[in-house]
Amino acid sequence: MKIIIVGATGTLGKKVADAFATKHEVIRVGHTRGDFQVDITDESSIKKMFDQIGPFDALISTTGKGPFAKIQQMTGDNMKKGLLDKLLGQINLVLIGQHYINPSGSFTLTSGILADHPVAAGAALSTINGGLNSFVIAAAAELQNHVRLNAISPNVVEDSPAYFDSFPGETPVSMDKVVKAFEKSVLGIVTGQVIKVY
Repeated sequence: MKIIIVGATGTLGKKVADAFATKHEVIRVGHTRGDFQVDITDESSIKKMFDQIGPFDALISTTGKGPFAKIQQMTGDNMKKGLLDKLLGQINLVLIGQHYINPSGSFTLTSGILADHPVAAGAALSTINGGLNSFVIAAAAELQNHVRLNAISPNVVEDSPAYFDSFPGETPVSMDKVVKAFEKSVLGIVTGQVIKVY
């Protein structure tokens, strides 16, 4: 299976890429590193990436940023940056990628726990994650050629201790458990699902 992993140079993406690379052809894509580079906020950059890579069987996105700020300091511009990056950027990987993916392929996006369990200063990311989840549920039914679409929604991961204090009361999940969720999405049969790893 030919699998594109966007965000493959990040903390989560590297683990996911290494796991799939044991049995599949993995194409690692990063913003500045990897086999190919892409700016997910730029539709022409996304299209260029797909033109360079050609047909593929699965795309996993573990990329995207959003602001972490108290609502009193949040501005429309700050919110817009997150919407254009983690939300619309991942959505555009699907909207553009659907014209390159092989029949019976799959897309797997990454949202997060804040869609369901908000924390202080997390309103923007709650909005972004919730939007990704809703997109997956709605868009999966319209994809053609038996192409599937899911989202992985993980809790804070054990490999990111710098974020623990921002998620009070949450039990960090192991990276292995999150990787298994990606395997379920890519290698299984589910579609239109938000696979929660809490």
